[in-house]
Amino acid sequence: MIVRIGEFQAAAGKSEELYHFLQLLSSYIIQSKGCVSYDVLRKQDSPESFAVIERWLSVEAHQASVDNFPKDQMQAAMPLFGEAPKGSYYQS
Repeated sequence: MIVRIGEFQAAAGKSEELYHFLQLLSSYIIQSKGCVSYDVLRKQDSPESFAVIERWLSVEAHQASVDNFPKDQMQAAMPLFGEAPKGSYYQS
């Protein structure tokens, strides 16, 4: 099993919208083949910063999920991000 930890920074004034978008992603992601879990966390001392912790059966399963997410929906969400998302894979 692998763990994907993503870090997200909201654009100015967009933290609630980004949080809502990341929460909405859960219904898509959790149904993706190979997804075990998906959790959105808000940084306690910086409410515009978020972490998403995903557990997957493989890196390939995560990448397939990303590749299959509707591009128009992702493009529409881009103004919510204050900087490019960061993420890394970890083994458990």
